[in-house]
Amino acid sequence: MALPKRRHSNQRTRKRRTHYKLEPVQTIECPNCGEPMLPHRVCPSCGYYDGLPVISLKTKKKKEK
Repeated sequence: MALPKRRHSNQRTRKRRTHYKLEPVQTIECPNCGEPMLPHRVCPSCGYYDGLPVISLKTKKKKEK
C-alpha cells in the first residue's frame, strides 16, 4: 500500500477539514397538531402520518391524592 512521502502541513489538513461541519436537523410543522417533527416520519406527539392515525399514543394520567 502506498505511503505518503512527506507529512501534510496543519494548514493543508485544516483547509480540507473546513467542510466537515454539522448541519442543523431539518424539521417541519405537523399538519395535524402543529408540533415540530422530522419529515417523512410519524409525528411523535400525535401519531399521525399523511393525515391518517398510524399509532395510538397513551396519555399520562395525573395521580389523585
